[in-house]
Amino acid sequence: MALDTRLQQFKTKMELSSETFVRELSGIRAGRATVALLEPIKVEAYGSILQMSQVGTITANDPRLLTVSVWDKDIVKNVEAAIRGSGANLNPTVDGQTVRVPIPPLSDERRRELSKLAAKYAEDAKIAVRNIRREAMECVKHLEKDDGISEDESKRLSDAVQELTDNYSKQIEAHLAMKQHDIMQI
Repeated sequence: MALDTRLQQFKTKMELSSETFVRELSGIRAGRATVALLEPIKVEAYGSILQMSQVGTITANDPRLLTVSVWDKDIVKNVEAAIRGSGANLNPTVDGQTVRVPIPPLSDERRRELSKLAAKYAEDAKIAVRNIRREAMECVKHLEKDDGISEDESKRLSDAVQELTDNYSKQIEAHLAMKQHDIMQI
């Protein structure tokens, strides 16, 4: 039973790596407005650094416009400055307590850059999954050597770890293909 628990732990680690990758992909803009574009931006407010979602409500009104309804009018300028300084090439405008963020269309060059960035994130995620696989295989070898599990049990665990690795690598590739398709669409 302890062996299956260890296998579940490695599966959980691979799942977390995959989820992190999907979260990173959501921050890459694909030419249309998405709330995930502004969520990672940090805003200085109340003497600390907060995420955008902690200072206002972010909405995607249409495919080319995001709005942030800031809860406190005293930090509207900070929100505007944070969006402007985020490096996302966005030019927000302030209307009372609402910050409007028009999403400019992507050039072909910028689409290629974003596609490469998505591929880099995918490769990092696959490396993380392979490192977890390596850790799991070392654990299996250790169990066979020191704890006396049978060769058949060792082979079963090794095959299960490899199957998990293959499944998560395929998931990562599928998410990458979908994101690259979204990015390259005109």
